[in-house]
Amino acid sequence: VNSSLLTSHPKSQNPTLDSNTLCTDQKQLFTNQVICNQKSDNISAQERSLDGCNYSAHKSQDVAAGLSGMGDSFVRYGDQNYRNDNQYPALQHNKVEHYHNQNSWPPGQNYPQVNQKSVIYPASQNIDPYNSMPSQNQVAPVTMPTTDSKNNIQSVYQSTPYMPQHNNYPGSYSVGSNVRGTSYSGMQISPATRQTQEEPLSSGPPRTNVLGIIPYTTEPVTAVSQGGVGNTKTVTSPPITNHISPQNTAKVPPSYNQPQINKMMQPIQPNKSPVMSSPPIARGLTPSMQIPPKVYPSQYGNSRPPDNYGSPQINQQPIYQNYNYQQQYNQMPGPYYGSPDDLANQMSGLNVAQGGYNKLWGREAVDLLKSRDILPVTKVEPPLIRLPQEYYESSNCSPEIFRCTLTKIPETKSLLDKSRLPLGVLIHPFKDLNQLSVIQCSVIVRCRSCRTYINPFVYFVDSKRWKCNLCFRVNDLPEEFQYDPLTKTYGDPSRRPEIKSATIEFIAPSEYMVRPPQPAAYVFVIDVSRLGVEAGYLQVFCESLLSQLEALPGDSRTAVGFITFDSSVHYYSLAETQAQPHQMVIVDIDDMFVPCPDNLLVNLNECLGLIRDLLRELPNKYKESYDTGSALGSALQAAYKLLAATGGRITVFQSCLANCGPGKLLPREDPVQRSGESVCQTMLNPITDFYKKLALDCSGQHIAVDLFILNSQFVDLATLSGISKFSGGCIYHFPLFNVKNALHVDALQRTLQRYLCRKIGFESVMRLRCTRGLSIHTFHGNFFVRSTDLLSLPNVNPDAGFGMQVSIDENLTDVQNVCFQAALLYTSSKGERRIRVHTLCLPIASNLSDVLHSADQQCIIGLLAKMAVDRCHQSSLSDAREAFVNVVADMLSAFKLTQSYNSSTSLMAPGSLKLLPLYILALLKHIAFRIGQSTRLDDRVFAMCQMKSLPLTHLIQTIYPDLYPVHNLHEYPKINLGEDSVAQPPLLHLTAERIDSHGVYLMDDGDSIIIYVGHNISPHLAINLFSAPSFSLINTCMCELPELNNPESKELRNFVNYLQNEKPVPPTVQIIRDDDAQRQIFLEKLIEDKTDAGHSYYEFLQRVKVLVK
Repeated sequence: VNSSLLTSHPKSQNPTLDSNTLCTDQKQLFTNQVICNQKSDNISAQERSLDGCNYSAHKSQDVAAGLSGMGDSFVRYGDQNYRNDNQYPALQHNKVEHYHNQNSWPPGQNYPQVNQKSVIYPASQNIDPYNSMPSQNQVAPVTMPTTDSKNNIQSVYQSTPYMPQHNNYPGSYSVGSNVRGTSYSGMQISPATRQTQEEPLSSGPPRTNVLGIIPYTTEPVTAVSQGGVGNTKTVTSPPITNHISPQNTAKVPPSYNQPQINKMMQPIQPNKSPVMSSPPIARGLTPSMQIPPKVYPSQYGNSRPPDNYGSPQINQQPIYQNYNYQQQYNQMPGPYYGSPDDLANQMSGLNVAQGGYNKLWGREAVDLLKSRDILPVTKVEPPLIRLPQEYYESSNCSPEIFRCTLTKIPETKSLLDKSRLPLGVLIHPFKDLNQLSVIQCSVIVRCRSCRTYINPFVYFVDSKRWKCNLCFRVNDLPEEFQYDPLTKTYGDPSRRPEIKSATIEFIAPSEYMVRPPQPAAYVFVIDVSRLGVEAGYLQVFCESLLSQLEALPGDSRTAVGFITFDSSVHYYSLAETQAQPHQMVIVDIDDMFVPCPDNLLVNLNECLGLIRDLLRELPNKYKESYDTGSALGSALQAAYKLLAATGGRITVFQSCLANCGPGKLLPREDPVQRSGESVCQTMLNPITDFYKKLALDCSGQHIAVDLFILNSQFVDLATLSGISKFSGGCIYHFPLFNVKNALHVDALQRTLQRYLCRKIGFESVMRLRCTRGLSIHTFHGNFFVRSTDLLSLPNVNPDAGFGMQVSIDENLTDVQNVCFQAALLYTSSKGERRIRVHTLCLPIASNLSDVLHSADQQCIIGLLAKMAVDRCHQSSLSDAREAFVNVVADMLSAFKLTQSYNSSTSLMAPGSLKLLPLYILALLKHIAFRIGQSTRLDDRVFAMCQMKSLPLTHLIQTIYPDLYPVHNLHEYPKINLGEDSVAQPPLLHLTAERIDSHGVYLMDDGDSIIIYVGHNISPHLAINLFSAPSFSLINTCMCELPELNNPESKELRNFVNYLQNEKPVPPTVQIIRDDDAQRQIFLEKLIEDKTDAGHSYYEFLQRVKVLVK
C-alpha cells in the first residue's frame, strides 16, 4: 500500500520546551485616543459600528517557485453580550488637523510645552468597519488631546508608538479588554471616510512623532461620550483644511513614560495602503465615565481567561460592580517589545480592503501561537465548494456523503507536491437518507466510453447529445431521457432527476444481474465457552434478538441459522416438523461438514416459534458449562458452508482466544510492552493468514462476517480482524464486558438494536471513477479489491465509510472542473437490484495559496488517520507518529512560502487548516497511536480498525470529542424540534482550563456521553438534575438521566436526546463525579493538556515551529 505522503523526515532533536514561556499571556496592544467635544453636524449616512476584531492582511508577493499568494492573519476576540452592531453609534475614521499651543492643554494635565505650531496626522483609511482592530503584532496609533487657543479646537494627536504597560503616569486608566464590540472607555469616535494613502508606512521605529503630510481637507469627527453606563452625548467637529510642511513636528510628552526612539518614521504618502487603527479609546475619563468590568462566566473556573485569547461565547450577562480602572489596567496584556523595523514591515503590508475580501472568501490566516480560541462555538462546518455559475450549488453531492481533502484540485502534480497536502476522497456511500430520488427506467443513460452515469455536471451539446464530464466523449441521448416523469411531457432533459441531484438511485434492469437476487440470510455464531458464560453477554444477545426477530431486514424468504461453539461445534436443527430445536454436536473440528443443510438454515417466518424457543433456552443451556476451549476457526468454516449457496451475513460473538482447531492462536501480548514504545509491526499484524483466506472465500460467495468481541483477556484481534476486513464486515468491541455492569449492558443493547434492524445491501460492488488525468491508487476500508477501481462488498451497511487516495497523472490546465463518481450496485433486503450513484464536482486551482486555502481540514485528518494505520502495519508505530508531526510542519512550511512577511515569533496557518495541528495532537494521543500510557493490544487494534472504517463525522468525534457546559442551558439560544426546544451551548476547548468546579459538563465522543459533575456544584443543581440533595449523593451508576419535573432537568434531557438522535447508535450516558475513580476517563480526553500520552497543545506547537522551514 502506498502511503508516500506520510514520508519520514530526518529525525531532529526535539527542543526543550519551557512551560513558563508557553503559558505566558500573549500581548495585545490597544489604541488610546482622546477626543474632546466640538459641536457640529452629526454624520449618519456612512456610519457603521466597529465589531472589535483583530485583523491584519499582508500583500502577496511572488514566491521562489513563481507562484503568488495572499496571506493574512485574522483573530477574533469577542463576547456575545456585545455582538449587536446596532448598539453603538457609528464609528468612521477621519483626518484631523492638530493645533498645538503651550497654553492650551486641558485642565489638570501636566503636559510639556510643544514648540511645533500645527501638524496634521492622518488616522487609518479605508477601514473595514467590521475588521478594524490591529493585529497582535501591530501597534495602533496613540492619540492625545491638543488645543488651539485661537480657534478653541481640540483635536486628536496621533503617532504610532509601542504601548507600554506603565501605571505611573496621570490618567493611566486601563480600557479595552478582549471583548468584541464593547465601548472601550465610555467614549466612541465616529470618524468619516477619507481618501486612500498612496504609500504604506516605511520602515522605521513606531515611536516617531514626525510625519510629513501633504495638504488635505479633514472631514467632521463625531465623538460619543458615555457617562457611566448611560447618558450619551454626541458632538461633531467641523471640517478643517490646512497646509502643513513636512518639517512640522510634534513630540510625545515625556510624562507618558514611553521609551524614546530616535529613529524617525518615513513620511506617509496618500492614496496607498492604509494604516489600520483600532477603535478609539478615551484616556482622560472622569470617575463617572468609568465602565464596570465584566465578570467572566463560571466555565472559566476561578480565574479569568487569558487576555490574549478569546473564550467560548457564553451567553451570560455581565455583572457590574465597583471597580478600579488601575486594577483592571494591571490585568491587561503587556507591551510588545519586538523590533521597530519588524513593526514597520508588518504595517507596510497591510491592506484592510483586501483583508475583508480574504475573510469573506475564507482566506484569512491565523497565528497559531497567539490565537488560542480557534475552536468555533458550533460544530465545524465543511468548506463550501464554489462552482461556476452554470452549476446549481445544491446540485453537488452532500459533504455528509462525499468529501475531498481539497475543495480545489491543483492543476498539476508539482503544485500538489508543493502544498504538501494529501489528495483523496472519503465516501459514505450507503448512508441513511431522508430524501433519495429513486428512478425506474428501461434504459440507464451512461457514457459509452468510461461508463459514467449521467449527472448534473455533464454538458448538453444539444437536445440529443451530451458530453461526458469525466472522459469528455460526446454521447447520444436516448429519446426516453427527454421525457419528464413529473410533467409527463417531452422537453428539456435538464429537468430530469438525474440532472438535478448529485445523489440518485436506479432500480437496475435485468442486465445488471448475474443471478436472481438471493434471499436475506443470517447465521449467528455464538461463543458458549466458560469465559463467555461468565461474561453474561448471551442473555443480553438472546433478549435483544427475540425483540427484533421480526424487524430483521428481508422479505418472506428471509432465512436464519444458529451455531454455538466451545471446544466443539454445535448445529441446531429447526425443521418445521420438530416440536423443539434439536442440537447436533460436531466433535471432529478439524474436518467440518454440514450434516443436514435443509434444517439448519430455515425460513424465519415458517420457523419463528422454534427460533424463539431456541433463544429462550440458550442462556440456561450453557449456564453450567466449564469448557474453556474455543474452536472459532471451525465454527466459521461451518457457517461458511451453510451460506455458500446463497450468500448472506455471519455474526460472530467471541469472548476468548481461539485455542483449538483450525485457526488456533497463541497468546503473544506482553503486558510490560503496553506503553507503546516497543509496539512493533509484527504485534499489529496477523500471526496467521487463516482468517484472511477464509474471508476471501466468503467474499467470493457474497458472505460478510461481522465480529462482536466481548473479551476480558487477550483475543488477538490483530489476527481475527482479517475475517471482517476482507469480507466487507464490521467489528464491535466491548472490552471487559460484564453483565453486572449496567453501562456495559446498555451499550450492547443499543448496538444490537441498531445492528439487527439497520438497512443492508447484499452482493455489493462499488466502483469509483474520476476525471481523465486523475487516478485512484489506494483504498481504505473493509472490502476486497477485485480490480484497480472495483471493490467487492459482500454486504454494505449504512455505518461504513471508505477512503481513496488520488494522484494527478496529467496536467489539468485545459479543464475548469474535475469530478468523482461513486456507483454502488447492491441487492436490497427486498430482493431488488439497485444502483446508488454519487457525483462530486470540484474546481481547479492554479496557485499554491488557492490550494492551501481550499483545504478541508477534517477530511484531511480522516484520510491521514487511515494512511497512518497502514504505516503502522508496514513500518512501525513510531514512524506513523513521526509522519503526523511532519505533515503539520510541511503544511506550515508550504504556507510560509505564500506569505510576504513572516515573523520569527509567529506560526502562521491558513484559516482553512487552523485546526489541523490540534487534530494531529489528538491523533497522537488517541488510543490507536498513543505511547507512554498502558494500552492493551486488542484495544489499540480495534481503534485502528475504526480509523479505517468509520464515516468521517463519527471519526472526528472519536478523535476530538465535543465538550459543552450544561449547568446553565437556559441562557443559550434554542432550536425547535417538534414540540420541544433544544438549547445549543457552545463548544469548549478540551482543556481543564475551561472546567469549573461549580459546573456540569457534557462530553460526546460519538460512542458515549459523559456528564462530568464538579465537586462544588450547588445543591440546587444537584437535586434538579440528578435528584440528589448533594454532590456526594449523586448516583453514578445511572445509564439515563432521571426524569424530573423542573426546567433544568427537561433542558438537559432534551439536549442529551438531541445528541443521541444525531447518531445511528445512540451513545450511552455515563455520569462521573469529580471525586470518582472513573474521572480519569474524562480527564484523558482533555487533549490540549499535558498528559502521559504527550505534550500540551502549546508545547506541540513549539515543537512544530522548530521543524517549519
